Amino acid sequence: MHISRREFNRLVRAAYRQLPPAMRDALENVAVVVEEWPTPDDLELTDGEGTLFGLYTGVPLPEREGGWPALPDRIAIFRQPIMRSCKTRAEAQREIRITLWHEVGHYLGMTEEDLHRAGYG
Repeated sequence: MHISRREFNRLVRAAYRQLPPAMRDALENVAVVVEEWPTPDDLELTDGEGTLFGLYTGVPLPEREGGWPALPDRIAIFRQPIMRSCKTRAEAQREIRITLWHEVGHYLGMTEEDLHRAGYG
């Protein structure tokens, strides 16, 4: 399956617009970007299980003290792993939404267990 980078970006933007308003309103100083592949450094930050579709890097909201960080937090959505794992555009669209919401959950301070219970694991 192939989705152009432009269309993939559109799907990420659509998934962002579908976030519940309270989640979307909580996002401040967060860059959401599309990358082709995770870097070796990105992969080192994970537990090594499964394929990495997205990654949040930054300081989760509940852990912040005394002001905002100078640089934005970052949510990366990895295009190639999602495309290689999905057989249809609809599957890719669903995976993009789940991945984005999962990473936003980390920004909000949710644990993997919280995210699994919410259906975004």
